[in-house]
Amino acid sequence: MSTFKAPKGTYDLTPPDSAKYLAVREALSAPLKNSGYGYIETPGFEDVALFSRGVGESTDIVSKEMYTLTTKGGSELALRPEGTASVLRAALEANLHKLGNLPVKLWYSGSYYRYERPQKGRYRHFSQVGAEAIGAEDPALDAELIILADQAYRTLGLQNFRILLNSLGDKECRPVYRDALQEFLRELDLDEDTRRRIDLNPLRVLDDKRPEVQKQLVGAPVLRDYLCDACKAYHEEVRDLLTAAGVVYEDDEKLVRGLDYYTRTTFEFVHDGLGSQSAVGGGGRYDGLSEMIGGPALPSVGWALGVDRTVLALEAEGIELELPSSTSVFAVPLGEEARRVLFAKVTELRRAGVAADFAFGGRGLKGAMKSANRSGARFTVVAGERDLADGVVQLKDMESGEQQAVALDALVAEVQQKLA
Repeated sequence: MSTFKAPKGTYDLTPPDSAKYLAVREALSAPLKNSGYGYIETPGFEDVALFSRGVGESTDIVSKEMYTLTTKGGSELALRPEGTASVLRAALEANLHKLGNLPVKLWYSGSYYRYERPQKGRYRHFSQVGAEAIGAEDPALDAELIILADQAYRTLGLQNFRILLNSLGDKECRPVYRDALQEFLRELDLDEDTRRRIDLNPLRVLDDKRPEVQKQLVGAPVLRDYLCDACKAYHEEVRDLLTAAGVVYEDDEKLVRGLDYYTRTTFEFVHDGLGSQSAVGGGGRYDGLSEMIGGPALPSVGWALGVDRTVLALEAEGIELELPSSTSVFAVPLGEEARRVLFAKVTELRRAGVAADFAFGGRGLKGAMKSANRSGARFTVVAGERDLADGVVQLKDMESGEQQAVALDALVAEVQQKLA
């Protein structure tokens, strides 16, 4: 065994489990590819200021959880703790918003990093699939994204998740609510850290999960009572569109999410089988983020869904994904000439689009057949000197156990026909 281990709070994905993660990523992104979203990829690290400005100084993500580094040239960089700020930065830098086709619809998949206390479902390195629709203020866009995430989870077979929905108001009505909330919170018996939040971003206090804080929050002013007419109408439209699409959601007036940039629509996908880390994904509208990072006004909405949390949710519901076998044909040569001939056949099968593997390392028949079994291949091709002298190979069906001699030059066509 190596003396090195994966860093604390991280994990390696290795076969066969890794196939499950790939299938989840594929399922989460499939509805987006089908709905006009183009793929975007950004660097794993960015300028620290992008996150402190965009995500917000008062958030735990920026104040406690960011991995930061100083380069040899003296630049301050941070490993990305979330995807939205990076994607918006890249879209602005590439002038995608100037191509005349708004909203700019983008999806991404990648790794993110937060320095957290590791626990099941909460890692220091984690993987997300995300989507952003940049440059349009339209309730139908908010509804579209929620519907697509709902569709993604359902295609995986998940059932026990709930969608929580709220509106955080906008720059007209939120300040009025903020003042009322601050007044209420200043009367409470809170620790220093939480008191500091009252001035920076009082809505974050509502998100405090500690029972002793939650108990004191009973009777706190509710944002819903402070929404202006425009925000109320916008939120009603989002709710109506979801209902018309048959998507079930729950109104949650305490839902604020952990990032400062959210406005109006905010939502979370929670799964009750996951214990304290119940959120499997979430997102919302962030109409002011572009200006915060130096861009023009570009109202936008997006979400990120956790790949590892989704895998845990599948396990909690006992769902086994139907994963295609990675190998269809496994070739077992007996002798040196058969090695050369069958290796050439494996290459030919692969070029014809058939997933094929080979018994490397010159093992005996018994060991090679064990490898064939483990590979999950549907067929094994075995050939020795006598077979080759007759111009044939033995094709064995690993499901039925039936074996037949097949002419060497007809092997590819025969396998393709059987697999079809």
